[in-house]
Amino acid sequence: MLISMNIRSILGDLYNQSFDSSWCIFSGYLASVLFSMLYMNFLNQAFYRLIRIVYSQNRRFQSLKLYVILPIIEIIILACILLSVLIPLNGVAYLPNDHFCYATFTNIPSILSGAVIAYVCPFCCISFIYMYITRFINRQGTIQTLVIRQRQFRDLLIMRRILIIVSLLLILGIPAMTLIFMFIITGEESPLLVRIALFPVSISQMGLSVALLFSIRQLKNIVLNLRKPSTVTPVNLVVQGTVQMRTITGTQ
Repeated sequence: MLISMNIRSILGDLYNQSFDSSWCIFSGYLASVLFSMLYMNFLNQAFYRLIRIVYSQNRRFQSLKLYVILPIIEIIILACILLSVLIPLNGVAYLPNDHFCYATFTNIPSILSGAVIAYVCPFCCISFIYMYITRFINRQGTIQTLVIRQRQFRDLLIMRRILIIVSLLLILGIPAMTLIFMFIITGEESPLLVRIALFPVSISQMGLSVALLFSIRQLKNIVLNLRKPSTVTPVNLVVQGTVQMRTITGTQ
């Protein structure tokens, strides 16, 4: 989606092409929903750690079907809530200076409502889960066995890393929020507002896969195992070694 938006922006700058169409508006709403799912992925990771630590004895939460169906349900619910807010406010429009369709940052009610739904709510939920898990582990004391406590602290460490990553993503939005507040105060829109706002998003998208990879131990181990060179023993050496062993055995 980001590649498509960047291509349209480059073509518009070079050849002054216009991409204003109903499909462009649809792609703008779709991009808003997909970008919002970014934080929901981190929330799913936090929810999984909550189940592993606090509700590890509840078999209903251990079902694989739950974690397969959960993202689908989240997309449907998030799309319904976000679109029910953005569409009545005309939140997505064609941006002539940028040559693609996206949420208009000068539409203050729309952009603030979308930010609360897509960013603030997931961040608050992740923070609440982290504090709840921390409080639960401290309450357990020495009741749990050493193996269980070690697993719980590993999950808590992953939760801490997830919270740090989400906090960094929120920090990347500070330049855009600064320009938005300047627009509210002065009433003048910066022509580079959208590009400055989306540039950190592009940077974060490139680093998120790597960040998630190293924050989740299981994924990290899988990748490290793939990088290990596999030793291939030639067949003739195996046969030769077998013959030598038989010769030694026969001699004895």
